[in-house]
Amino acid sequence: MKKRIFAKRLTALGLTAAIVLTGCGATSEAPTVEEYIQEGAGEYEQENMTGVSETSSGESGSSSADNGGDGAAESPAAEAESDAAECPLAPESGATDNAAQYSEKKSALADTTDGGYSDYARGAEKEILAGKTENIYDDLYAEAPGSYLGSCYDYGEDSILPENNEEYSKWEEKGFVNVMKEPLSTFAADVDTASYSNLRRLIRDGWDLENLPEGSVRIEEMLNYFSYDFEEPNGQEPFGVTTQIGQCPWNDEAELLMIGLKTESVNYDRAPASNLVFLLDVSGSMGDPDKLPLLQESFATLTDSLTNKDRISIVTYAAEDKVVLQGARGDEKKKIKKVLNSLEAGGGTYGSKGIERAYELAEEYFIKGGNNRIILATDGDLNIGMTTEEELEELISEKKESGIFLSVLGFGTGNIKDNKMEILADKGNGNYAYIDCLREADKVLLEEMTATLVTVCKDVKFQVEFNPDVVEGYRLLGYENRALDRQDFDDDEKDGGEIGAGHSVTALYEVVLREPLDHGMTKGEINDLRYGSEYRKRQAEAGKTYDANASKEWLTISIRYKKPAGTVSQLLEYPIGYECYRHNPSTDFRFAAAVAEFGLLASHSNYPENASLSHVRKTLKELDSKDVYKAEFLELVEQVAE
Repeated sequence: MKKRIFAKRLTALGLTAAIVLTGCGATSEAPTVEEYIQEGAGEYEQENMTGVSETSSGESGSSSADNGGDGAAESPAAEAESDAAECPLAPESGATDNAAQYSEKKSALADTTDGGYSDYARGAEKEILAGKTENIYDDLYAEAPGSYLGSCYDYGEDSILPENNEEYSKWEEKGFVNVMKEPLSTFAADVDTASYSNLRRLIRDGWDLENLPEGSVRIEEMLNYFSYDFEEPNGQEPFGVTTQIGQCPWNDEAELLMIGLKTESVNYDRAPASNLVFLLDVSGSMGDPDKLPLLQESFATLTDSLTNKDRISIVTYAAEDKVVLQGARGDEKKKIKKVLNSLEAGGGTYGSKGIERAYELAEEYFIKGGNNRIILATDGDLNIGMTTEEELEELISEKKESGIFLSVLGFGTGNIKDNKMEILADKGNGNYAYIDCLREADKVLLEEMTATLVTVCKDVKFQVEFNPDVVEGYRLLGYENRALDRQDFDDDEKDGGEIGAGHSVTALYEVVLREPLDHGMTKGEINDLRYGSEYRKRQAEAGKTYDANASKEWLTISIRYKKPAGTVSQLLEYPIGYECYRHNPSTDFRFAAAVAEFGLLASHSNYPENASLSHVRKTLKELDSKDVYKAEFLELVEQVAE
């Protein structure tokens, strides 16, 4: 599956054979853009499949370290097998019993005499996790069934590999749409970022883009993971709006429209008081080091930023739900961390019962005019009670009317139920992030704390109307899971997206114009010429109508939103025309375009046009960003481009 890994494995196997022999004395083509537009067929079905990835073999573990101080909780996380240098799972010191248990398990799995977890075992694990059930080494030593090589890589019933059960939502990619048939594009805002951090984890685990699980890559979440220099809110408006149009880097026939929203950043000390319920999954599936131990570290990090005006409760769930902390003040850090460190994993997963209990507790300590929120931390594996996406959606849709928001933090590998976690956050008026390491926990719960915890606009919806006199066709990149019917935009009963303080929302459209622009000089540059009038005359004689698109509105962006406690939406409208066009787009525009281009490849898009890894890599290198997360994105691109 993974060509680079398999090639290295073949080389290693050859060297092993040499040692044994010498030392032991052994004897369909996609339619074009024009066809999409002419046919007006914007939607093409994409087959979906359940994806899987590598996971550690740790079973149910526990952590009972008791931190007696008000500082950060002692680390219950074990050594990280991957990302140790770039994205450490936990500090080097302070490992607890869980770390020792995990170390023993890894030692027991060792394939080589040096006690390490064999490259062969790790490579085979990745092949099997990817869905290859046959023994990939059979052909290599089939002629020597009785030899050492014929048996040393034979995985029997007692396989060292854990079962693989990751699940992702099915979605249809929408292609180009004919404006005459569908002039309105309507979707709910989305600030989730889980898809990007999960993609980062998959790439670091060795996955090639061609084999990424279907449904695991959502382009809008990739775009929204990063921060951009968007316009700040002006006056009483809840957010600033940034628009820019430039030539589409991967499609010569289209322009690229970028829409950016940004809310005002607020220091958490100035934010309303918070009533937070930590709803923590402590079932048996959470025993691995990248699950419960990382969860404990992450919530200890959040605890350090809480204040005396906050109220904290903790509900755990496994086979049964349990209230382990009720109504503690945010400055009682020692008390909160002691409870966190005492958690142990084991049992089934009665998630729906835990959700109901968490809402009851949140209602009991409800703060009028405050931030009332449940933060669910889980791998998403619910196997008792309500377990289907439909059942969970119905449960959460009823609860959200209470004015309590539900955010979801995903943890772990091999067993994550991305589909269930996404639906819980979307229907619970919250956001969804995936925590693969402590640095990501710091980003979500420290750097973006108010964005994560404090909602400033809810039920945010976009509706873009294209002018058919200028635009022939268009397509929205991503947001397939957020698409709305045109009538839903004005219906305040229909759910939208939630945006926190300091959040930004980014959307990109490929836009095909009726009369393509001349990508030469701008109108201003022509006006500056001494012979500008002659220049325009020659253009007209050549059949180029330079002013045709410049003098008309191209589209109008309409945005509806409600205040956090409101029930009636408010409307904002922004007409957009050629004045937003840039022949030399901004750094943010080019970076967002590179992310989207990479997303087209990673999501196995049916409409990649000329998208390529080499072009993405070249663009990012030219930008030379100092932002640590944007620089990390370049590293990921380079890793899969090798």
